[in-house]
Amino acid sequence: MMVDVRTVLVAAAFAATTLLACAEDRSVLFNCKAMIERAEKQAGSVSEAELTRCRQIIREWALRDARTTVDEQGRPLK
Repeated sequence: MMVDVRTVLVAAAFAATTLLACAEDRSVLFNCKAMIERAEKQAGSVSEAELTRCRQIIREWALRDARTTVDEQGRPLK
């Protein structure tokens, strides 16, 4: 019985990390940038949790773009 619970917990943890690791569409990046700009202009317009999530997404995209050698159309970056 205990092994079954452990197996289920490990599978659930793996599924959760896999879902979180999925790459977002670039539109999510643009929406986050707009949300941060809006928050800078209007204090209290966005929750701190949303801002933290957006900052993390922007950081991840910056790291991803730094490792990329081609653009979205497959052309080499200059």
